[in-house]
Amino acid sequence: MSRALPKYNKRRVVFIGGAAAVVLSGAVIAGSALAGTPDKSSTAQSARTLSDPGTISCPDVKSQLPAVPASAQAEVDRNLTLLDTQIAEANKRLVDTVGQGGANFVQNAILGPLKDKRVSTIDRIAIAIGRQGTKPTGLDSLATCALNTGGTDVGGTETGGTDTGTDTGATDTATPSATASATDAAGGTDTSTAVGTISCPDVKSQLPAVPASAQAEVDRNLTLLDTQIAEANKRLVDTVGQGGANFVQNAILGPLKDKRVSTIDRIAIAIGRQGTKPSGLDSLAACTLTK
Repeated sequence: MSRALPKYNKRRVVFIGGAAAVVLSGAVIAGSALAGTPDKSSTAQSARTLSDPGTISCPDVKSQLPAVPASAQAEVDRNLTLLDTQIAEANKRLVDTVGQGGANFVQNAILGPLKDKRVSTIDRIAIAIGRQGTKPTGLDSLATCALNTGGTDVGGTETGGTDTGTDTGATDTATPSATASATDAAGGTDTSTAVGTISCPDVKSQLPAVPASAQAEVDRNLTLLDTQIAEANKRLVDTVGQGGANFVQNAILGPLKDKRVSTIDRIAIAIGRQGTKPSGLDSLAACTLTK
């Protein structure tokens, strides 16, 4: 009996030691598995970044207006609604293009074009008020918008991508600096050939006879169409290599079409004041990329 006890104790020690080794191995394996598991909070943050690109916030124009003459109220209201529509469309584009482009994608593809639209729309509001009173000044400072990455959606109701504001004389004016920056300097290297160029239908050749009283305004807007193409070509060069397959369409050709729709509509309205307003010119607004 006394001889069997040590043997039994020896077997028990071996058994307990083996069990402990198994437990320890399991702990090591479990620890390794946990170490390789992505942090849930990190994953959630990544998903939130992709699904919540932020919203675009713009200064309120309505609250900055002076008293609006009754005869101008309808036109002012239409353009205020259009400002909301433009913000909604920009927010939609922000969501549709999430993850595209480089550091300046949002500025070049969304905020910049939105500012251009707002300048034109705000100018129409000021002109409408000025017909029956004093035209307000300084409203163009309200055109610039910002990306709010932690805010809520401040955009209006989306009603489509067409500028439907009624223009009764407003004219976009291209500044000399914008025109100069949009064209190659004399003797400079034309880098646009490396990325292609933007080609748009010619509007001037499709116009009917232009009344003499509308000629100056029509000429200004024809010049503006050329400026818009030059600016789009410059943006094409400046953003080369950015974005995915749809970058040029979303960031350059789409916004350019929106601008051209508005400018061509002003040309038609100017002609229509002294004659028959031409129709179908909006079919000339879409441009293409030519390699």
